[in-house]
Amino acid sequence: MALENITRGFSVKDGLVLDRINLEVESGEFVAIVGASGCGKSTLLNVMCDLDRGYSGTFVKEQSASLMFQDSALLPWLTVLENVELPMSINGESKTSRREVAMDLLKKVNLEHSVHKRPHELSGGMRQRVAIARALAQKNKILLMDEPFGALDAITRDVLHDELSDIWLENKLTIVFVTHNVREAVRLGQRVLLMSSRPGTFIREWRVNLPEPRRIDSPEVALLAREITDELRKEIRRHG
Repeated sequence: MALENITRGFSVKDGLVLDRINLEVESGEFVAIVGASGCGKSTLLNVMCDLDRGYSGTFVKEQSASLMFQDSALLPWLTVLENVELPMSINGESKTSRREVAMDLLKKVNLEHSVHKRPHELSGGMRQRVAIARALAQKNKILLMDEPFGALDAITRDVLHDELSDIWLENKLTIVFVTHNVREAVRLGQRVLLMSSRPGTFIREWRVNLPEPRRIDSPEVALLAREITDELRKEIRRHG
């Protein structure tokens, strides 16, 4: 997946949101993106997921991508199992086939005992697990994640970090993960990219050469996160 000189603006008054974004993501890579609020991170994911085609520049990817939001966006009238089956149902897969796949995915996210519950009966962390399973049910090898754990408590988020890392490695996914949490970016990513304030463009990159499994509270993660945070603060101060 490669982006070359991606530029996006919505109006003359608002100016550019993205300015000559260049990024290449290797197959199977986990890339984390951090930046100030409003710098264009979500707009970039919309471009990468083909939800926004009003950009200039070149974007090439070999296959479709699944997009996961901060809100789980589950359909409240469907059960957990039905929510995960939904993408496969839309694609015309048989009930037997999609049920088998959905059950397997729910086992991977430790929700095999909650298949008949509805979203309002689940905790925030459980709803995000369902959202992950539903994204995987689309059978795309590219997963775009827009602050998916931002609303969760620290312990739940830490557990989901472990589960997401396992799913990424097991399924050989390519993941682009947007977050405001710098430690989270270092805990999960193989690379961390820093975006400038609007108009957004990449201004710094760090390779995370730390062995897996990682802990978000480890000294090594904290040290690199501190360095990235210092650069992020400089960027925020520079733009007021």
